[in-house]
Amino acid sequence: MRWLDYGVIVAYLVGITLFGFRFRESQKSLKDYFLGGKNAPWWAIGFSIVSAETSTLTVIGTPALSFNGNFGFLQVVLGYLLARIIISVLFLPQYFRGEMFTAYELMLRRFGPSIRKLTAGAFLGLRALAEGVRVFAISIVVSIVLGTGEFVSELVIVCLTLFYTFEGGMTAVIWTDVVQMFLYVAGAILSLFVILGQIPGGWDHAMTLAAEANKLQVFDFGFALTPEFFSKTYTFWAGFFGGCFLTTASHGTEQLMVQRLLSAKNESEARLALLSSWVVILFQFTLFLVIGILLWVYYGETNLAPPQPPDRIYPKFIWEFLPEGISGLVIAAILAAAMSNLSAALNSLASTTVMDFIKPLDRRNRTDGEYLALAKKMTVLWCGILFAIGLVARNVQSVLEAGLGIASIVYGALLGVFLLGLLTKRTGERAAMVGMSCGLAAMLYVKFGTTIAWTWYVLIGTTITFLTAIAASYGITEKEKANHV
Repeated sequence: MRWLDYGVIVAYLVGITLFGFRFRESQKSLKDYFLGGKNAPWWAIGFSIVSAETSTLTVIGTPALSFNGNFGFLQVVLGYLLARIIISVLFLPQYFRGEMFTAYELMLRRFGPSIRKLTAGAFLGLRALAEGVRVFAISIVVSIVLGTGEFVSELVIVCLTLFYTFEGGMTAVIWTDVVQMFLYVAGAILSLFVILGQIPGGWDHAMTLAAEANKLQVFDFGFALTPEFFSKTYTFWAGFFGGCFLTTASHGTEQLMVQRLLSAKNESEARLALLSSWVVILFQFTLFLVIGILLWVYYGETNLAPPQPPDRIYPKFIWEFLPEGISGLVIAAILAAAMSNLSAALNSLASTTVMDFIKPLDRRNRTDGEYLALAKKMTVLWCGILFAIGLVARNVQSVLEAGLGIASIVYGALLGVFLLGLLTKRTGERAAMVGMSCGLAAMLYVKFGTTIAWTWYVLIGTTITFLTAIAASYGITEKEKANHV
């Protein structure tokens, strides 16, 4: 029994749970619970954005990408920067006009209650499915460490995360994100040096082998309007533009990210948090891709058979080959990424359920305290739903690409309708709903009926939603004029 490793992991789990729980005293209103009282500094929100963008899918999935391929995923990350600039210029000014709790209140202001419910409902379905895959990713790590099945593995992490999210709200989410981000980055850096120390010849030898195998390649500028071109996931064109549209959708329209931006003291601090987070994201993805390359060199040099599926390579190496105590710290770091993302998802799902569905339809004159109690109940409900989805998400091949693929199906329709609201004046609510419905239907066909790579999904869905709604606006006679933003 590796008592030191288990001790480190247990100490982390208990410590981070109690740390998040200590914020319970500040949760006195919905503003406190869903927006952290708008008191968090920009740098903490920036690190929280990074934590939400990372997740266990990144920590265990990114090394697997470079292990089997190269650095091509960085083309997607470059698109993340352009997206952040677009959000800062186009979206943030609208979100900070008045006090908003969710992204979908902007749709109410621009179009009406029906499109608000449609966009909010799309987010709930999207986040539940994507987060369910992430919950399954947690079980991969815990089952390696404890030797337990998926059920027990998921249950342990989900219950601990629920405890401090239920009590501490968004304030606990943000500050535990900060702690957990530093922990999993430190754990990754530590594991990199340990892996490097086990490779004969060190860094220079590893990079020479990687270069000879073309694994250090970042860019693929090949271009041809053929089915094969659109089936290739990591070209410059698919990566850069796909990454841009993906992040504009996730950070500009999805409550998981928008909620963090709305928690900033003002628009300027939200912009600063968003833009600065990209620097950390670029460093993180590069770090995990380098780890994947070093693991490829290690297994090649030692003639050991790497574990399958590929998502198990990094966590299994940590647990089996790193010195006792260090492996426990790095595994705790991976769990940190899992818990930070799960806590944010629970809070954003609860906030959308309460603010976009229950409160607008509630005819009772509830107090803010009653809504706060209801929000906590919704947090528990969504925790159970995510746990159930995680149990049935066992057949995915790559947890990172599965999570991004699921998100990309819905993101296009969401981004398309948001851009309609921000860039057009003619389009009304019914035309926007037609466009969004067509966008979702088209993306289901693209996902299950074609070989198009997931990096193109959001761009295609956005274009179809936007153009279909514009066309519908000329054929649908709106009874009322659209409310202009």
